Amino acid sequence: MNKNYIGLWLLLFVAFAAFAVASTFNEIKIGPLELKSSKIADRLLQERALDEAVDSVFDAEIAAASGDGAKIPAPLDTASKVILFIGDSMLEGLSPRMADYAAANGHTLYTVMWYSSTSERWGSSDKLRGYIARLKPDYVFICLGANELFVKDIKEKRDAFVKNIIGDIGSIPYVWIGPPNWKPDTGINELIAANAVEGGYFKSDGMHFDRTKDGAHPTRSSAAEWLDSVARWMPLHAAHPIRMANPGDVKGKPKRIFVHQPDEK
Repeated sequence: MNKNYIGLWLLLFVAFAAFAVASTFNEIKIGPLELKSSKIADRLLQERALDEAVDSVFDAEIAAASGDGAKIPAPLDTASKVILFIGDSMLEGLSPRMADYAAANGHTLYTVMWYSSTSERWGSSDKLRGYIARLKPDYVFICLGANELFVKDIKEKRDAFVKNIIGDIGSIPYVWIGPPNWKPDTGINELIAANAVEGGYFKSDGMHFDRTKDGAHPTRSSAAEWLDSVARWMPLHAAHPIRMANPGDVKGKPKRIFVHQPDEK
């Protein structure tokens, strides 16, 4: 091809490209000739804005579903805590191991053990509110439900009391450790899980336990493994995980143990 033609074609191509780019954004007038804008840029910008709006709505729906935008796993809180551990006689096995964790991780532990207690007993009394006001805990662990495994119409009979317990805790981070089922329950685990915040309930049902002669309470060593499981679960699943490194051979004691008998109100 003649070099003159090649140069001409290149010139025409460059001119066309320049007009095309310019017309994407603005109208162009050359004497009587007027080139209308192609509106490509406008359409691209509109599509981008629509995509961003859809992404924003999608993100908002995810945040709403997870509870005020809470994300799990949550960041580990490495501060020392005052821990309040309340519950029934299951704390006989759990509390000593919790004391080991507290000693090894710089926490202070108070244990409140109410024998034969239920969500109804705690949820209809002012004990929890009183201990919170008195001890000012930064974190609450609960272990209740073992004495309610076989209650009929559990939701109708216990829902309000479970809600009262969680309401008494208020904004304090907590983990409710579910009962160590030895037989299928009538719904207490499901009821607690439905009321607890996401990441606030540890399901114990389905775990293996070595039991004492009563067939219900885990042995001391099995209870220690139970709490070890809770500690391993927390970093990836708890709504507010705290420092719970395995204590190894470290032994601790609660700052104080409060004991209540079954007939107390």
